[in-house]
Amino acid sequence: MQSCRKETKPEYVLNEDQMVGMLIDIHIAEGYVSTLPINYDSSRNLYPMFEKEVFRKHQVSDSVFHRSLEYYLARPRIIDRVYARVIDSLNVIEKEGNVKESDELPN
Repeated sequence: MQSCRKETKPEYVLNEDQMVGMLIDIHIAEGYVSTLPINYDSSRNLYPMFEKEVFRKHQVSDSVFHRSLEYYLARPRIIDRVYARVIDSLNVIEKEGNVKESDELPN
């Protein structure tokens, strides 16, 4: 028998808006690194620097982000909603060429 009680999200989990913002920046960083004229091994070594910058920008530790991601991935309806927003935002950014110099991650 299922309870009708709404599940309470743990305190350490980022809210959906925070998660969307971080995932947008992480995917932008991944995309940027993948376009660099370097080999795969070099890009794998370079990406963590960009990821750290995303964590710094959002003032979130990597452990909080990863625990939050695990929380959302265990809840398919919620992660689908989060990723729908991420994809919509990335599409808007791409169409508008909206990655400003100040928003870009370090070179």
